[in-house]
Amino acid sequence: MDYNDRELLDLIAENNEDALQIMYQKYEPYIVKQAKKFYNSAPYVGLEASDFKQEGMIALTEAMQTYNMNLDVTFFTYATTCIQRRMVSSLIGAKRQKHKILNESVPLDQKTSEGIEVSLDNVLVNDSMNPENVVMNADYREQLFRNLKNWLTDFEYQVFELKYNDFTYQEIACLLEKDVKAIDNALQRIRTKAAKMLSKEKKEEKN
Repeated sequence: MDYNDRELLDLIAENNEDALQIMYQKYEPYIVKQAKKFYNSAPYVGLEASDFKQEGMIALTEAMQTYNMNLDVTFFTYATTCIQRRMVSSLIGAKRQKHKILNESVPLDQKTSEGIEVSLDNVLVNDSMNPENVVMNADYREQLFRNLKNWLTDFEYQVFELKYNDFTYQEIACLLEKDVKAIDNALQRIRTKAAKMLSKEKKEEKN
């Protein structure tokens, strides 16, 4: 007998091991496909397709544990979103390690204590990410990123993280399964929102 996702989740909640295995088997082809896509998009960051698959399986497990039946979204949509987010985070983490020196800090539309002008575009344009421009400390960067996350949609923040970590428009479009125009539009919105956020923070600092 075939079970739909909701029925399987009900059985899994009752610790039914058979239902759990059916769910893993059901989503494994999707996870394998995504793992291959992520590996092919960035084969030199130190992760294998099997690593991405493992992250996908972990994400599926977490999705089963955290899915709310009352959500106005199917489990498939919820689970695949969780899987994709975890693979993106894994990929970004691996690439960040390879560029640790450049990522110790980040420029964001301000002047440093030395009076060096920095621009938000430096975060989003690869050519500007050089040691001369990367001047802010890691703690301040992390705080700014946390603040920015509150201003962006989940999709926009994924685009921001990937672009900040040197992925091209084409790579981001492939990873997030969007067209290049959608990525470009997202980056334009990110710049606008980030400028508003920084302006608001500066005004609050003066008050």
